[in-house]
Amino acid sequence: VLLHRLANFQRVWSLPPNENTGKEVTALAWRPDGKILAFGLSDTKRIILCDVEKPESLHSFSVDSSITYMHWMEVTEESSVLTSFYNAEDESNLLLPKLPALPKNYSTTAKIFSEEKSDEIMKLLGDVRLNALVLGGSSGFIEIYAYGMFKIATVTGVAGSCRGLCLSSDLKSLSVITEIQDSSDGEAEMTYFQASKLDTSLLSSYLPEVTRMARKFTHISTLLQYIRLSLTCMCEAWEEILMQMDSRLTKFVQEKNTTTSVQDEFMQLLLWGKASLELQALLMNQLTVKGLKKLGQSIESSYSSIQKLVISHLQSGSEALLYHLSELKGMALWKQKYESLGLDASGIEEAITAVGSFILKANELLQVIDSSMKNFKAFFRWLYVAMLRMSEDHVLPELNKMTQKDITFVADFLTEHFNEAPELYNRKGKYFNVERVGQYLKDEDDDLVSPPNTEGNQWFNFLKSSTHLKESPLLFPYYPEKSLHFVKRQMEGVIDQCLQKPADVIGKSVHQAVCMSLYKTSQSEDSTPQLFKLPFLWNDKTSNIHYVLFTILENSVSKIYILRRHTDTSRSVSNGILALEFGNFLNNSISESSDSRCYSCLDAHFYDDETVTVVLKESVEQEGKERILAQLPLSSVYTDEDQDREFIWDCTKRLDEQSGEIPTHTVFLENQWRVLENMKAQYVAVNGIRKVSCVLSSNLRHVRVFEMDVEDDGEVEEEEEEEIT
Repeated sequence: VLLHRLANFQRVWSLPPNENTGKEVTALAWRPDGKILAFGLSDTKRIILCDVEKPESLHSFSVDSSITYMHWMEVTEESSVLTSFYNAEDESNLLLPKLPALPKNYSTTAKIFSEEKSDEIMKLLGDVRLNALVLGGSSGFIEIYAYGMFKIATVTGVAGSCRGLCLSSDLKSLSVITEIQDSSDGEAEMTYFQASKLDTSLLSSYLPEVTRMARKFTHISTLLQYIRLSLTCMCEAWEEILMQMDSRLTKFVQEKNTTTSVQDEFMQLLLWGKASLELQALLMNQLTVKGLKKLGQSIESSYSSIQKLVISHLQSGSEALLYHLSELKGMALWKQKYESLGLDASGIEEAITAVGSFILKANELLQVIDSSMKNFKAFFRWLYVAMLRMSEDHVLPELNKMTQKDITFVADFLTEHFNEAPELYNRKGKYFNVERVGQYLKDEDDDLVSPPNTEGNQWFNFLKSSTHLKESPLLFPYYPEKSLHFVKRQMEGVIDQCLQKPADVIGKSVHQAVCMSLYKTSQSEDSTPQLFKLPFLWNDKTSNIHYVLFTILENSVSKIYILRRHTDTSRSVSNGILALEFGNFLNNSISESSDSRCYSCLDAHFYDDETVTVVLKESVEQEGKERILAQLPLSSVYTDEDQDREFIWDCTKRLDEQSGEIPTHTVFLENQWRVLENMKAQYVAVNGIRKVSCVLSSNLRHVRVFEMDVEDDGEVEEEEEEEIT
């Protein structure tokens, strides 16, 4: 993906294909405020939301089909309820502490939340006004994502591969153009296009509720991402060096030829101050005084980093998640407003419980870190002195002091952590598990190697003996055998499950209002690269009319057809469809030919609600004849006399089979056109707000940018960018 500034074609950034995101970009869409670009990748079936300033993925998600078209629209509907919601300060900002930024020194995955100002997350959430990213894919796949992040509808029942989509700005209807492969004719494979109009009135009638629910959902999605990244940072803070103790001791067991256990060897050193020759060799030759010091420092720095991350990031993220889920549960209990959208209180209750279990597990990890830090400190301090004595070095008097309490502490540590476990060797390839923190951060389904010891814990005993509390919904379930990663995955699964239901319910409420077969194309007729631009859909926000532009080739001339329909299914716009031909307006070009149909349309786009921009070529194409870029005002197309020539659509036939009866208009463009010199133009992309058009050549190598509304009578200013590669 390459992003260029329009004014001088300076490259802002490029995002090369990579293994994680994918390699084949098939669709792009800008968020209506222009701050985020979404693109779909077909090989990995992922959607990436990218910041306009720098090529960084702010959010990504997977879909079930490869995406062929994307459309990102904004709701323009106004109502007093919505206005008050838009203007109200988000309560969570007042009630919840600000999420601390993730530390910068970890890998790039955490970039989005590592900016000091957490406005990255606000940039991702964007404006409160609802906007929706509509995705269309192969085999009838259509999904609608609120704010580009949260799925609010999965639409079913549309046949074919999506070539165009348009959701009206009042959310009342969704127009879709699909391409259906049809090889029954025995000719070259044919495809025909059909336009379906889907009624999405559930979304529009519950607009305030949908907006509020979607806003909550996006908060929850970003918090899950924050927790995921905090955990990634914790895994990075845990280093492999911490495993050294386990592997050295395992090697020692394998090589020694005495019958004493490792635990006894260390106990003897503790009690008598003397070590066997083998233990001496392990400590002095393999571990070394220097190595022991380094190991002690690593454990301390690593554990304190993990501890900080748990306290400041994991816990604050989980508490915010709990807050938003509880709010969502309150919404779900307001049944008259939210039940018909599929919000389900019992599912949200389960999600709250899962977050509770995750918080419990994070607390357990904190206790394990705390006790491990104390134990290791005392153990290393004692072992350091013992090793200095072995090497007959001078021991500083302050290191030499060891109280009875310290000795008991080390003895307890040896008893608990240094017992050999042969069954562990088969599982993990080691006999010991001295280091207890790493097991919580492993992303695997195995149970913990050394789960915490809950014997003698009064609360556990009390729970076991109480019949009422065992099943109480107020107590979060506790998984003593499982790792933090496992509990996090389980929590994500439950939350996804509970947030999935509205998408299914809203999707099922969408039904087809109109379905029309448009036309067939044969594969052979067009050898130019297929950059499917036509058919093109446009939504006129002020009058809520959907327009469809497409061309049908007849007698080697491509006429352009304009189909228009009102988004409100009950109202019909009188003149549903018109065909346009372009008359001869370059007087000198074909004076000898009297045929008025001189031009074929290659591509067409709505420039704004009143104008269509077209690329034309002469139908009798001769060498040296240039192509033309023209502006076509709709006012010259829809005139009063068309009201008489109403076209009666026969739904049993395709449109191209009844094209003879469609009212046809011959357009003579006055002055809003220019010749595209030295360029075999094929496609056009326009932006009426910025008053520019971009024309792309048929070999997809040359781009020209035109300013469309230049007042000066002189030469039109033109910027040109040619790519030679």
